Amino acid sequence: MGSGTPVVVQGTAVASPYDHTTTQSSARGAAAPADPEGGGQKQATRCRDPIFALLLYGNVAAIIAVAGIYGTEAFSDAVSDTTSGYNYTGYIYATFVLGAVAIILTGITLPIMMCIPEMLIKVSLIMMLVLSGVMMVMMFLSGSIIGGIFGAIFFLIFCCYAKAVWPRIPFASVNLLTACTAIKKNAGTILVAYFFVALAFGWTLLWSVSLMGVWDKVIQAKTVTVGDNVSYEQNSVNYGYLFLLLLSYFFTHQVIQNTTHVAVAGTVGSWWFSPEDATSCCSAGLMGSLIRALTTSFGSICFGSLLVAIIQSLKALAQTARNQDNGILICLAECILSCLESILEYFNKWAFVYVGLYGYSYLEAGKNVFTLFKNRGWEAIIADDLINNVFFFLSLCVGGICAAIGYAFNEDSPEGWFDNSPNPGSISSTCAGLGFVAGLVLSSILMSTIASAVNTVIVCFAEGPAEFEANHPELSRKMRETWLEFYPDCGA
Repeated sequence: MGSGTPVVVQGTAVASPYDHTTTQSSARGAAAPADPEGGGQKQATRCRDPIFALLLYGNVAAIIAVAGIYGTEAFSDAVSDTTSGYNYTGYIYATFVLGAVAIILTGITLPIMMCIPEMLIKVSLIMMLVLSGVMMVMMFLSGSIIGGIFGAIFFLIFCCYAKAVWPRIPFASVNLLTACTAIKKNAGTILVAYFFVALAFGWTLLWSVSLMGVWDKVIQAKTVTVGDNVSYEQNSVNYGYLFLLLLSYFFTHQVIQNTTHVAVAGTVGSWWFSPEDATSCCSAGLMGSLIRALTTSFGSICFGSLLVAIIQSLKALAQTARNQDNGILICLAECILSCLESILEYFNKWAFVYVGLYGYSYLEAGKNVFTLFKNRGWEAIIADDLINNVFFFLSLCVGGICAAIGYAFNEDSPEGWFDNSPNPGSISSTCAGLGFVAGLVLSSILMSTIASAVNTVIVCFAEGPAEFEANHPELSRKMRETWLEFYPDCGA
């Protein structure tokens, strides 16, 4: 049987080309395929990659110490220096109101995605095509012929891509529906995501205070005298200190982000294989997945996060070092680092699904990712990409609506909110900007949670189709039917 053709197992057309011998009796906890070439198996409970968890703990402890010893005084001085007589209360109230609106609108998007997933995927794909065409036209109208030519090339490539993936939209839509159903059954995953976003915000504040405390060590100023009376101040960057500070920030930020991803993956896996454990807001499946992400799998999360953080730190360092003399070389280095960052982040996205599902170490999870793409090929990438377009489209819609509501605020309405506010003539535009950012950020939190669920659904459909048929027959039927539309030869 060809490696790209689905097979029939126990009368069920499955998504992956390698055999599945799982049964309902093995569904409890995790799938255990007998095929040695593919499929994950639940791992023994023990801490994986613990050295990297210790590195993370040491990193956080160091930043707390620096903030306490050097940062608090510097932060107080900075606040006192910037104190003015302006009243920002109105903007704070507006942000809370717009944030509440964004949360409500974001909550509405979940049932919308469940009702019309296929239409949303088609609309978002057409929207991306239109935006690509608009950018091409704008390039030509602005007089940038070369930019317009490149825009035309990318537009044609995107047209070919849209035509090629259009038949796969029904399958991607069922993946989205299944992921939304899993999240709806375990709504606590959304609360977990918001908690970790708040934690990331707190980490940013703590790191910023630490940076203030050691700024003089990072940026060293010296006075240079030229001639008799001409002197100027020259700043030199201590790239060693700067790299460590950047690495500290990105490392912890990546860990926070990926912990959410692993917790969601484990929860969706429980819903897939043992639905009785994952059908409530704070289900046993969710709590167990969160505990595993913060304990036994935490070292694996830190391992993958550290690799991305190193690349992000080097890229930020390259941006800092850019000047007129080395502009081309730095630009080339940034391009290479950006490509490496994108590849590694995409790899991590799938590796952490296996960490959340089975408790693999990071390297073991990586091997399973290679097996997944060896067997599933472009199908996983295309489904993932099509659904990500939907998330981007819906986030823009939520941000746009919040911006429109924010624009309704002005100097006189609501009464008393913006008395003695800075730039009274631009209150409407400022609130519109705050609304757009609040809508975009808060909606993207839910979208990232569903994105993690989508990745997990794609993996689980390759790993355990028999359990899906036994536990969720209606969704399984829809997924099989849409798969058969694209691969009619597999036959049931």
